[in-house]
Parts: sequence; structure tokens; C-alpha cells
Amino acid sequence: MKKTIAVLGGTGAEGGGLAIRWAAAGHPVIIGSRTMERAEAAALKFTEQLGPGSRVSGRANLAAAQEADIVVMAVPYAAQRSTALEVKDALNGKIFVDVTVPLVPPKVAKVQLPAGGSAVAALQAELGDAVRVVSAFQNISAHHLSDLSHVMDCDVLVCGDSEEAREQVIELAQAAGMRGLHAGPLANSAAAEALTSILISINRRYKVEGAGIRITGLA
Repeated sequence: MKKTIAVLGGTGAEGGGLAIRWAAAGHPVIIGSRTMERAEAAALKFTEQLGPGSRVSGRANLAAAQEADIVVMAVPYAAQRSTALEVKDALNGKIFVDVTVPLVPPKVAKVQLPAGGSAVAALQAELGDAVRVVSAFQNISAHHLSDLSHVMDCDVLVCGDSEEAREQVIELAQAAGMRGLHAGPLANSAAAEALTSILISINRRYKVEGAGIRITGLA
């Protein structure tokens, strides 16, 4: 049976693109937003795009997290902590995939990690051991995600302290049309978070919209 995935921030480009790809792969998807109205509007739009057989619904963030097997958060850095703490009680025993990148406008092309290093690792410390936090999808361009005909020619670095949780997120990456790779413990997320600013710089310098990363030397 396919796992039910809640995407908090699913009304945005990154979260919405991931949600569409998982729904297209047969997963029940719950779009989470600060308001149920916005979530339901996004769910309706995705259902129209995918067809009546898709299973996409909309809920306020807390209800979305409560109903899901796996919770994914794709919100701006400024909203990371408040969004996660709002749904904290619904995350116990679950995998929580944090897509957060600590970008600091207006200089988003400059690496500006928080004092402790990884923004995602800091969140794990606040949520506690009952929640298995996994860092992934920070280096994926949102530009092509919602276009299901577009081949996502990039790898997904998956960091987390639970190998079993990382493996489940790697399966989600594959369901979304990408190759997920075990990238070590959650502390290693600092490298993935920093890479996003580097990719933004590359996009600007070479006038492209979807620069990604590919790890060589693997079968």
C-alpha cells in the first residue's frame, strides 16, 4: 500500500511540484497550508492537472500532518521553525522530511548557514528523538518539478540519523523521478543546504533555471 504523504507548504512551487509527482506515482497526497482554503484550492488545481483518479486533498497544516504517514515540509527558512513546532505533536513516530534551505534574502546566492551549521539538524534537536527528521530535496530546482514530462536529471542527497528513514525517503525520490542517495547523518545536511546557494549562483552566471547535482562513479 502506498504511504500517505503530507506536504506542508504544498501550495508553493517546490512543495507543489513534489506533491504532483508523488500523486502521479500513486501516493495519496495531502496538501498542507496555513489555511484550509488555500490548501483545498491547490489540491483542486492538482487534481485537475492529474485527472480524477488522483488522490489529492487539502488540509490545514496540523490536520495534514495528523493524517499522513510521512510529512514533508517545504517552506521558506523564515517559516521553518514555527511550522514544524505547530505540528510537533502530530510527528511523533513519523518520518519528517525537511526541505528547508537557510537562504537569507537578498543575498541568496551567498552561503549563510546558521551558527550551528545545519538548519535541519537544529530542528531535529527541537523536535526530539520521537521524530525521525530527514533532510532532502534542497538542491532540486522547482522550475521543472510540476512538468511531469520533464526528466529530472539530478540526484537527491538524503541525510538523516536513521538509515531506515533515509531509505524510505530515497524511495520517495525515486517515485518523483529522481535518484536518491544516502548522504550520511543529519549533520551532513549542512553541505546540501550550502549547495543551494552555489546552484543559484550557477543558474545566474550561466542563465539557466534548473542546475542540479549528479554524483559520478556510481553504478
